[in-house]
Amino acid sequence: MHPVFYEIFEALPRQGPGDDESTRKAFRMLSGLPVRPDILDVGCGTGRQTLVLAELSKGTIIALDNHEPFVNTLRRSVERLGLGDRVRAAVGDMNAMAFPERSFDVIWCEGAAFIMGFANALTAWRPLLRDGGYVVISELVWFAEDAPQEVRDFFAPVCPDMKQWEQLYPVIESAGYRVADYFPFPDSSWWTHYYTPAEKKIAELKSKHAGNSEAEAVFNALLLEIEMHRKYSKFYGYGFYIMRRETS
Repeated sequence: MHPVFYEIFEALPRQGPGDDESTRKAFRMLSGLPVRPDILDVGCGTGRQTLVLAELSKGTIIALDNHEPFVNTLRRSVERLGLGDRVRAAVGDMNAMAFPERSFDVIWCEGAAFIMGFANALTAWRPLLRDGGYVVISELVWFAEDAPQEVRDFFAPVCPDMKQWEQLYPVIESAGYRVADYFPFPDSSWWTHYYTPAEKKIAELKSKHAGNSEAEAVFNALLLEIEMHRKYSKFYGYGFYIMRRETS
């Protein structure tokens, strides 16, 4: 990624669509967890949802991201809140996690599983879950079959395998999980902690990077993405999938 990309995203409360109440809602859908569950937060970013999980759970959390400045931001928050005995932020690659099998009761991933691919992530992470454990993923999906061609063309190069929300159910089942619950993010999830502060940050950085064609290309791509959402948000969004590992 161009450095200006991180200059924008390191400043945001969340590095993708999401909101605290949706994180809480999804966690409360998990039944039968131990009193102190072991949780892995994959692609944690600066850890907004990690801290919500720590608030909701009495368990331990390992929060993983491959971008060290994101992880350092979370580490500072963990220290400030006195959560160091329960939350460990670590730099690591989701494609090369070396945790022992059946290490976790919950694997959480908000908006980052696309890096591996939804199906690949489910398959790779299943051995890390204890029987009856959960994988919770927010995934970009189509909400309507009649999405206009303009927005379909926009997502085709970056999300070529983007599916209707219900088309992921058989993918989940074939990977050895049961769909415990599902809900779509509210549209406010895109704006409050993501697009609105991103637009503000881009406006601040445009003068700093005036004449830098690579930086301007990053700005324009993000602003186009935001405009697509303004026009077509009813046709697509993030679905929160709560999936339980079937016993083996």
